[in-house]
Amino acid sequence: MRSKKLPKVLTREEQERILNVPNHRYVTAHRNYVLIRLMLNTGLRLSEATNLRWRDVNLTSGKLEVIEGKGGKDRNLWLNVDDLEMLKEWKERQTEKADKALEYVFTSMSQDTIGNRLDNRYVQQMVRRYAKKAKIKKKISPHTFRHTFATDLYSNTRNIRLVQKALGHNQLSTTMIYTHIVDSELEEKLKNFRNGDKN
Repeated sequence: MRSKKLPKVLTREEQERILNVPNHRYVTAHRNYVLIRLMLNTGLRLSEATNLRWRDVNLTSGKLEVIEGKGGKDRNLWLNVDDLEMLKEWKERQTEKADKALEYVFTSMSQDTIGNRLDNRYVQQMVRRYAKKAKIKKKISPHTFRHTFATDLYSNTRNIRLVQKALGHNQLSTTMIYTHIVDSELEEKLKNFRNGDKN
């Protein structure tokens, strides 16, 4: 059943390309890189990422608590070692720049608004700008990172319940869309498999 339009996802190469755009010499670009990579690796919604507080992240165990996600539902996610190191480095740089520990993980870094929670609209515009620089032809948004995470997780685990739990979906039917994405990828790959191979 293909009546529902499948969400756009990024290939591995496209993910690498957009992550290569930010220049880490600049504090805002460093922050943007951390935000994009975290969304790609955890499936956070944009509002969950911008509302994330440092107290919700255990920088020792890697446990990330999503407090009152969509539908008022809390859930726990786990960060890999590299992402944990990335967040520790970001916290150090953010604290140093602000000259104090800040409440939110992703904040404005401008002198007059430093510490303010990052604006969702800014992130949407930033993602469009980065996608253009990365020469990604698809029309993408921050939610594309969540779709990409879910598709990659399902491709690697083939466990739709695990994907449902990671995304915080109430209904399994909502999560099932990611099986269709993987199925359509498989269909395309099989149709082109040894295409024109006469042996």
